[in-house]
Amino acid sequence: MPSPSRPALPPFDPADPLGLDDLLDPEDLAIRDTVRSWARDRVLPHIADWYERGELPGVRELARELGGIGALGMSLTGYGCAGASAVQYGLACLELEAADSGIRSLVSVQGSLAMYAIWKFGSEEQKQQWLPRMAAGEVIGCFGLTEPDHGSDPSSMSTHAKRDGTDWILTGRKMWITNGSVAGVAVVWAQTDDGIRGFVVPTDSPGFSAPEIKHKWSLRASVTSELVLDEVRLPADAVLPEVTGLRGPLSCLSHARYGIVWGAMGAARSSFEAAVEYAKTREQFGRPIGGFQLTQAKLADMALELHKGILLAHHLGRRLDAGRLRPEQVSFGKLNNVREAIEICRTSRTILGANGISLEYPVMRHATNLESVLTYEGTVEMHQLVLGKALTGLDAFR
Repeated sequence: MPSPSRPALPPFDPADPLGLDDLLDPEDLAIRDTVRSWARDRVLPHIADWYERGELPGVRELARELGGIGALGMSLTGYGCAGASAVQYGLACLELEAADSGIRSLVSVQGSLAMYAIWKFGSEEQKQQWLPRMAAGEVIGCFGLTEPDHGSDPSSMSTHAKRDGTDWILTGRKMWITNGSVAGVAVVWAQTDDGIRGFVVPTDSPGFSAPEIKHKWSLRASVTSELVLDEVRLPADAVLPEVTGLRGPLSCLSHARYGIVWGAMGAARSSFEAAVEYAKTREQFGRPIGGFQLTQAKLADMALELHKGILLAHHLGRRLDAGRLRPEQVSFGKLNNVREAIEICRTSRTILGANGISLEYPVMRHATNLESVLTYEGTVEMHQLVLGKALTGLDAFR
């Protein structure tokens, strides 16, 4: 019997070698394309200059534009938020970080940390007061957890809040805070007599200041600050009422780490694409270097890790949309994808040779940015220990 006819295979797409776009529906693709177009038009023409100058000019205008395309708090529902799926949010993170990690960090901290904390643990009054304006980009938020002497061990934080009548008095310092000096509101975590609590702090409160951190060699096109809280007086209703203990900030971090799983692949994709184009046009020994076996081996290995990482991000996104994503699985994604993204950037730089260190190409910028992404919101070692505990049942943190 003759075999039934089969449809012709689609052509091989070097930009999507596994056909991962087949996993996306038209709305997913439309959101991805909207964010990609915005980043191409508003960030890519300027990012090398911003990075070289070590600043992010017009950040408030950028925030309003990001709010206008629904990118701020986009996976949250209500209060002016887009109510997008986890996969759609991930696609946005990928496209933003393909432009620059600093831009993705702006969106991540706004939506997955500051807005998420208020949305998840805040009172209805706090949600109504802040979330619509934050979703529109009219107010920028920051998230104060890390301290100068307490990074991976937030349970030992020194920042504290004490009662004074019905008010709270908040004192302490936070460090490495994205958006800090341009924020209109800060979600700050502090020790209290009842355990660790979160506070919604308007940044115009007396005693609050946010000096910007300078002399960074990573995330240069990003606002990074210290938060100084010098007996900041807050009303009783400034506390987030729905959570006590580390469960609050750690659940926010898990939400933000999920975005990093996608975002890191954006930086990797940008570097990989630069390497492919360079290899096809750069000639040595009378022909393009992309025609040499060693270069093709590098490109093949990078493509494997890039698209495996995107596939992993898709899988975690589907689990999150189904309410089945565990924190250990987020650690799996962040540990793998950031580590592989850095390796892709480094290999891309070898293909570009000396040009790889030039800001005319994105590779070195992405590589240095990812050195920050590697350690913020959980260092390599912390995610290894999370997975080690999950695999063995034995706690090696202490």
